[in-house]
Amino acid sequence: MTLLAIKHQMKQLKPRDLKELQGYLIRLQHSTPEWRRTTARKIRAVQAGRFVTAEALEARIARE
Repeated sequence: MTLLAIKHQMKQLKPRDLKELQGYLIRLQHSTPEWRRTTARKIRAVQAGRFVTAEALEARIARE
């Protein structure tokens, strides 16, 4: 089955089935070693105090 055929079939899904498929695809992505390494790195950075607060992010956006 081609990717194009899969996309065509996805368009025909009921909203509930499409949401279930979306959840499944997210779970697949989260099970990859790359995703796990990236997530672990981000968690370690936050635990070490290296993160941006919402206020700091808003200030950056406002300056642009």
